[in-house]
Amino acid sequence: MPSPTPSSLSTVFLLDDEPGMLKALTRLLKAEGFTVQAFTSAKAFLGSYRPETLGCLVLDVAMPELNGLELQERLTQSGLLLPIVFLTGHGDIPMSVQAIKAGAVDFLTKPVKDANLLRAVRAALQRAAEQRDLISEIALLRRRYASLTPRESEVMAQVVAGKLNKQTATDLGTGEHTIKVHRARVMEKMGVESLADLVRAAERLSLGQK
Repeated sequence: MPSPTPSSLSTVFLLDDEPGMLKALTRLLKAEGFTVQAFTSAKAFLGSYRPETLGCLVLDVAMPELNGLELQERLTQSGLLLPIVFLTGHGDIPMSVQAIKAGAVDFLTKPVKDANLLRAVRAALQRAAEQRDLISEIALLRRRYASLTPRESEVMAQVVAGKLNKQTATDLGTGEHTIKVHRARVMEKMGVESLADLVRAAERLSLGQK
């Protein structure tokens, strides 16, 4: 089964201060159907990048002013979920471990094999798509949760904590039938069909976590 064509909605951002390397990487990725934006400095990239753009970053470690690891840290602190593939001409194991622990998709050594770079870029774009889907799902769940009445929110908390209708009724000082009605409304408003789905929704929303 052939690999899917890279989406034109996804962008591969290249950041390397070596013009020759930047040109070669751009040519390779464009030949594979990727949309590419290339930069020679972190400042130029940060000035151009828009968080709503679905994509990944292929990043040289040894950069002037702001090196690759520092840029990764800045993006993370800013809450920007941009998957990163690192390239380095003089990397070491501690550096690669640091990058991967901080969320990098891969850490490749120059000269990089075309197949290895393409594999890493596809994995990074896949992660970007999954992150975007998760963000959209959580946003939808938040809107649904906001539609619950205060009492329905209380009932939902009891349900996902594993309380039975009778226990919930006692805790909230009401009748069991009333709890059943509230519970049904919670399920409907949250757009779920099972208790398991409701629990997963609560976990996505970090409800009950301190």
